[in-house]
Amino acid sequence: MPPPSGIIVPLYIYPLSPTTWAPLYDSISAYPNLHFLVIVNPNSGPGAPPLPDANYVREIARLNSYANVDTLGYIAIRYCKKPLREVLEEIQTYATWAHDYVRTGLGVQGIFFDETPNLYSSEAAEYLTVLQSYIKGTPGILGKQLVIHNPGTPPDAGLANPGPDLILACEEAYSRYRSNEVQSRLRDYPYERVRCGYVIHSVPIQNLRPLVHDLRHRAAYLFVTELFGQFYERFGPSSWTAFLEALQEA
Repeated sequence: MPPPSGIIVPLYIYPLSPTTWAPLYDSISAYPNLHFLVIVNPNSGPGAPPLPDANYVREIARLNSYANVDTLGYIAIRYCKKPLREVLEEIQTYATWAHDYVRTGLGVQGIFFDETPNLYSSEAAEYLTVLQSYIKGTPGILGKQLVIHNPGTPPDAGLANPGPDLILACEEAYSRYRSNEVQSRLRDYPYERVRCGYVIHSVPIQNLRPLVHDLRHRAAYLFVTELFGQFYERFGPSSWTAFLEALQEA
């Protein structure tokens, strides 16, 4: 039987109304034994301080009401080229959300860093270490203070030791995921399953279930969809339910 995997959801959908995220809420309620890592992205990051707009305030509090959800804040770091001061300010903005958590339910339990490098340099390693230490030492980042990197491919070992809590080691279209090039790099730069996440899009619906069963052996968190465009801005009409079911199948 494949080992259990959780779900990582890049939720880059603006919550225009209380029903916009309904497919996600329905799934969170229907599958209480699945753990959801949900990445929120108000404005290519947290947006202007101190708080996101009223729609995000309402919906993030709702996400945080579920025991099987950790909410993560999105930050793109441009392969460590973004000024470190700007990134630290964005982390602090996310942390500020939780200043009255008991009353508002607003806050994040970690940070998702997009556009992290996969090639080692001492400068990149130091940059990422500073971010990791800052998050782990910031009280306003709640819960386990998770740190997730998205290089999209397996990074050099020097960027992952000790490294983040989770690495998105593969973010590819299904056809490219199956290529020798991608499979070779995944073999050459292996990371333990518990620290890996995979995101595979453009999956033919007939291939989705066997793919998910295979990926459960490879990664602790998955996101798989048949969508081939705007796959983080909408829920797959066929694949979302099939994906959830495949995660639960023996």
